[in-house]
Amino acid sequence: MSAITIKNLNLYYGPFQALKEVTASFKETTITALIGPSGCGKSTLLRCLNRMNDLIAGVRIEGEVRIGDQDIYAPKTDLTRLRREVGMVFQRPNPFPLSILDNILFGLKVHNELPQDPRKREEIACSALSAVGLWETLKDKLHHSALTLTLEQQQRICIARIVALKSRIILMDEPCSALDPLATEKIESLMLELKKQLTIVIVTHNMQQAARISDETGFMLLGELIEFGPTGRIFTKPQDDRTNDYITGRFG
Repeated sequence: MSAITIKNLNLYYGPFQALKEVTASFKETTITALIGPSGCGKSTLLRCLNRMNDLIAGVRIEGEVRIGDQDIYAPKTDLTRLRREVGMVFQRPNPFPLSILDNILFGLKVHNELPQDPRKREEIACSALSAVGLWETLKDKLHHSALTLTLEQQQRICIARIVALKSRIILMDEPCSALDPLATEKIESLMLELKKQLTIVIVTHNMQQAARISDETGFMLLGELIEFGPTGRIFTKPQDDRTNDYITGRFG
């Protein structure tokens, strides 16, 4: 079953067309990687999936994006609810200058769903931190500043915020670009664990990463989705010469 369906999606920054007739379907509880050279439209496409491009002046969008059966570009779409269901993780961790506990609970507070009972708050933190493998490490430090953590731990905290909201989809824009190889390995292992319950779409310049963790891969070039399919096939038997040229390092 498809978690995300995109049909004939076009995006313009003023007169410049950044996405051109993109059509794709991302399956539930899978990891989909978007690869391609810098400036090809990967991050722009990712931001279309929770309407973050709406925040950019002069943007115009045509086409359809559905999360489940909901057209997220329909006029009466509840953007607050959409961004609750579709969380986002950025290149650099962006924990708030608050305690670890307050970071985890921040989304629930914004949505006016924060329990009054301190025990229930800690239960939520326990569940979210356990999901990202940090409960045992941080259970006695919940009131410490999240800014004191390592970059890898901070990125996990950002993911835990999304888990606490019970989002269905996580969008990740180069989530390991600021991390060293060991931290990257830990985040990749976390992604593989989370996909048992969540749908993940990741933008990455690291083709080895895409090959390691993704179930499906889309190759983008100059705003077009050139090829999309199972990761194994994309990397071993691409059907488009441009995909093959990029995979084999002839450009990029």
